Amino acid sequence: MYELFGRGKSSAALASAEKLVKDYPNFQLAQLVYADLLAARVAPTRNSAHAVAAAKAGAGPALAELRDESQRRLQSLRDRPPPGTVPSQFLALSARTRYAIAVDASRSRLYLFQNTADKGMQLVADYYISVGKAGIGKLVEGDARTPLGVYHVTSNLDPKSLRDFYGAGALPINYPNPYDVRRGRTGSGIWLHGTPSQQYARAPQATDGCVVMSNTDLRELLKRVEVGATPVVIASSLKWITPQQARDDLSTFSEVLHAWRDARSTGDVSQLQRFYAADAQPALPKGMSLVSSSPRSGNGAPAAAAPVAARAIELKDVSFLHWKDSEDTMVVTFGEVREGEKTGRNRRQYWLRVGRDWKIFQEDLTG
Repeated sequence: MYELFGRGKSSAALASAEKLVKDYPNFQLAQLVYADLLAARVAPTRNSAHAVAAAKAGAGPALAELRDESQRRLQSLRDRPPPGTVPSQFLALSARTRYAIAVDASRSRLYLFQNTADKGMQLVADYYISVGKAGIGKLVEGDARTPLGVYHVTSNLDPKSLRDFYGAGALPINYPNPYDVRRGRTGSGIWLHGTPSQQYARAPQATDGCVVMSNTDLRELLKRVEVGATPVVIASSLKWITPQQARDDLSTFSEVLHAWRDARSTGDVSQLQRFYAADAQPALPKGMSLVSSSPRSGNGAPAAAAPVAARAIELKDVSFLHWKDSEDTMVVTFGEVREGEKTGRNRRQYWLRVGRDWKIFQEDLTG
């Protein structure tokens, strides 16, 4: 409708609006645009002008919210991501990660990417979304803010088990993630979910902290999301980079990860220890202990444990997600297979830049 009207095809825009409100009578913004298009076809009179002014005054905040939604939707049409670019957080995704989600709160937009074997990350769809009533940057439970960071979908809730408030379904994410916990963030129950049956969409800032989209759009998203594998980036504003920029940003950190792998392969804990922060929570094999049960050395760092047998390690299906705000962090997920073994374990590491060095502050086995 916006595009047709912008090209001067008001009759076609009106016909499109009429069909839309018939198909989706609960789409409030569509009803408003339809009314505006109808009003534009009628020659204004003094009485009609007064009536319109009175109607707008009576609508108050509701009308302002619809106008805001309209502006966000228009902005998404005008300012498209540069062709061939991806959000700066997606430095590299494993071929096993088929889809990825990025939310730009400033544009009220969710972008869905497909990770293809031949062309890499491709933008396949984008949708209007709503965030917290109090905006973004969640700090504590109940602050009505949407968190910012790198997350993963943890489950796919059956809509039959949910109240109508959540619409066509819900995708919980792992907020607070280890980086949130490290910074004292609290709260729970942050989901991507739909809208009540009587409401097509919500205002740009209207949720208790979740990311909310129309049920029509959510059903499309549910077809693609994979529990545990689909990353979700929520940013105040997305920065778009080329694949070459992503490779350049990744090159130095890749060397650090390979050095960690080599240290793991030697079985020498004293070498491995230098990759972990003093307060790290590592996930290590039986017989190797860095933090949780190791005695502390005189300087407070974990004392070295007895070495284990050296066995070469191969890292498979590695994904790198970069998050930078007041600090610089990297979330790395990979499969780890030791020499002589056919299968291994999946590992997720949270790295923090400390000065010029990268240190692991959290490490989990994910499967």
